[in-house]
Amino acid sequence: MSRIAALAAILLLSGCQSVSNIYDGWFGGPKQKAAELVQFEARATPRIVWRGSVGGAQRNAFYPAVSGNVVYAAGASGQIAGFAANTGDSQVRFDAGTPLSGGLGFGAGLVLAGTARGEVLAFDASGKSVWKTQLSGEILSPPAAAEGVVVVRTGDGRIYGLNAADGKQRWVYQRALPSLAVRSFAGAVIYRGGVFAGFPGGRLVAIALETGNVGWEAVVALPKGTTELERVTDVTSYPVIDGKQVCAVAYQGRAACFDAIRGETLWARDVSSIAGMGLDARNVYVTDERSAILALDRNSGASVWKQDKLWGRWASTPLALGRYVIVGDFEGYVHVLSREDGAFVARIATDGSPIQVPPVALDLSTLLVQTRDGGVFAINIQ
Repeated sequence: MSRIAALAAILLLSGCQSVSNIYDGWFGGPKQKAAELVQFEARATPRIVWRGSVGGAQRNAFYPAVSGNVVYAAGASGQIAGFAANTGDSQVRFDAGTPLSGGLGFGAGLVLAGTARGEVLAFDASGKSVWKTQLSGEILSPPAAAEGVVVVRTGDGRIYGLNAADGKQRWVYQRALPSLAVRSFAGAVIYRGGVFAGFPGGRLVAIALETGNVGWEAVVALPKGTTELERVTDVTSYPVIDGKQVCAVAYQGRAACFDAIRGETLWARDVSSIAGMGLDARNVYVTDERSAILALDRNSGASVWKQDKLWGRWASTPLALGRYVIVGDFEGYVHVLSREDGAFVARIATDGSPIQVPPVALDLSTLLVQTRDGGVFAINIQ
């Protein structure tokens, strides 16, 4: 499927146009025939350690949140559940009292959620409401919190810093959105006193957590082409960060890594991605727009390997976990690839519905996925 075909259907949303066909593979099944599952010799053994259930995601994306030994998950109807990370035993289950529009965040002792009406909801670990704050636009991504600040991204191009104690606004960062933008469910990453987020137009911004002041702004990719559709160049996924560098990837653009302190470009190469990237000590892993999984050397961006047998299966963001790289797909399969060469080493099915949000590491050999139908699965790989 060409990039222009992927952009052919457009929805009017919150004052700007938002590409919808990008997500048809997750929310309605792919329009083109997806690659058949390939046969391979299994070299790892995945097993479902436990499974839980919350409400379905409908047309949103619900990220689970992990706090210590508790996994929190939510669905669009407002149901929120906490599971023991090692056993899946129910720890808490409550109702937010309103439909939710994005995944959960956890920080500062709070379980955090958002609504399509722009409400930020904060609960304590038992499900008791702590505060509610009204913001300017729908909240599609999980709020985050650290150092007494709750960071929330809204669909109108703003990032808010709120007091964790009472939800009152401390600062707001805003940038104008282009007339065409890909609908994104990615929020902001808090790391060592900074807030990092990608934006439409191929920009990556670093903001001070305490004050909201801009530390630096970097160009992941510049728009190209003559039509508005061709010039859509959006960072639609989370940046990935370690102590020295922050990396991001843009749709119809590039993958790039920057100095985390100064924002200087370390390397960049042409890659188009909606799903995003993962990172380990050796490589950056990117799911491109055709669901090929790419391993790039994290120091230079040079190609290490490419796994292209998941074409059209709408593979998720890659998770680097020990010796493996893990992605989910639109049929709820979890694919386990070798970190060394990208070969398939294992596969396991969940509930048959799309895995549209990144897998989450629970420990060095166990990961968590949440499906569109609300299944929560802890999977161990040996």
